[in-house]
Amino acid sequence: MTGQRFIPLARPLAVALALWAGPALAEGITRHPIPGSDFPISEAVEVPAGHATVYLSGFGPSVTNPNAEKNSVAAFGDTRAQTASTLTAIEAALKRRNLSLRDVVKMTVFLVGDPAKGGRMDFAGLMEAYREQFGTAAQPNLPTRSAVQVSALANPGWLVEIEVTAVRP
Repeated sequence: MTGQRFIPLARPLAVALALWAGPALAEGITRHPIPGSDFPISEAVEVPAGHATVYLSGFGPSVTNPNAEKNSVAAFGDTRAQTASTLTAIEAALKRRNLSLRDVVKMTVFLVGDPAKGGRMDFAGLMEAYREQFGTAAQPNLPTRSAVQVSALANPGWLVEIEVTAVRP
């Protein structure tokens, strides 16, 4: 067989099975709930060998009110609106990589204190939008997550920036 290269059958078969099985292979990922809690995050997530890790940079919200002053909180909305907008942007970025929010295993949320809340972060607003995407019947996979208050973000109108790590099934 001069000029031809032998490809072992196991490799193409594994690739074909992975493409056919799709999200079912993600079942090897173990998400550990917080003991005795119904809070919608995982205490830990275990990813077995053989899964590619995808790190997304921090995403911020989209303008929701183009009539408001540029780069103001009014232009981007409150924490709930900004979280929803940011998760939509993350979902689109994941989709471009053939992933979804189901594949997110780690999330870090940066919150600026909301001037309308005395400079305190609006954790309740974050959770309202977060619960629409995570821990639902349609999307039960819960990532590990940290939420921290920071003094400022790149855009002075942003109250929210989120970065995620996803695992390719």
